[in-house]
Amino acid sequence: MFQLGKALVSESLIEDEFVCNLSACKGICCVEGEAGAPVTSEEVAILQDIYPKVKPFLRPEGIEAIEAQGTYIVAENGEFETPLVAGKECAYVAFDTNGTASCGIETAYKSGAVNFQKPISCHLYPVRIQEYSEFSAVNYHQWSICSAACLLGQQLKVPVYQFVKDALVRRFGIDWYDALTSIAREHRS
Repeated sequence: MFQLGKALVSESLIEDEFVCNLSACKGICCVEGEAGAPVTSEEVAILQDIYPKVKPFLRPEGIEAIEAQGTYIVAENGEFETPLVAGKECAYVAFDTNGTASCGIETAYKSGAVNFQKPISCHLYPVRIQEYSEFSAVNYHQWSICSAACLLGQQLKVPVYQFVKDALVRRFGIDWYDALTSIAREHRS
């Protein structure tokens, strides 16, 4: 790990390669797992505010889950998460005709219905951030369901940090990302 501002960053962000391969995985990361997507305290209010505008982009099962559980839930550990449909996929997930999962919030954003892209944890994936009182830990979450993304990243030679550039800039700012890029260049040479 190395320190960049108030973040401790795992070298795997610059050493490993990753590019989502939706044709292979069909967005399974929005379906598999034991919990909903992490949501920040700021995003809780945003989800409540935008829900009426996002609702037309959601499946009936997702709407039912959100209206029963709320636009977010509080997990046993006290963290905020998106609600799930029957303990499986995120309630904000929609599926296309090929069965590929997509984010209803992001679809609403792309259509101009809302100005919130999606929770930062989703935008950053496969990068996960753990917040501590003095720093943020920035790690690459390696999950077997993303093996096709790892292979594609290797073929295209795209490091994890480059794949999630927009999300890292959204979370930490362009100066932070530029500094990360400089560290990556030095590390990889």
